[in-house]
Amino acid sequence: MKPAIDLLARLLLSQIFILAGISKITGFAGTQAYMDSMGVPGMLLPLVILLELGGGLAVLIGFQTRLVAVALAGFSIVAGAIFHSNFADQMQMILFMKNLAMAGGFLLLANAGAGAWSVDAKRSR
Repeated sequence: MKPAIDLLARLLLSQIFILAGISKITGFAGTQAYMDSMGVPGMLLPLVILLELGGGLAVLIGFQTRLVAVALAGFSIVAGAIFHSNFADQMQMILFMKNLAMAGGFLLLANAGAGAWSVDAKRSR
């Protein structure tokens, strides 16, 4: 069951980033304005989309998994600190903790690797 569980874990970790990347493409102007309002240059949005969508897809298929998992773990922590740091608002605190939990999952993935059902495994044979 390990290969199936590894694949399911990658699917569960990646889906939020894939969907977020797509929503940033479809709502580009609004997302850019929101980033600017939070003190993050909106011109960074294409890089954010590339990391979220590209990184999410890479994790899903298990390509360069360890490297991408470290990048998404760091991104989750930084994004949480920037966008969810108002701990007086309970929802923002929950969202911050969600980002920390995702970072933890990605660090486990970085440590364990993608598993047998992945591009990484196929390439190493």
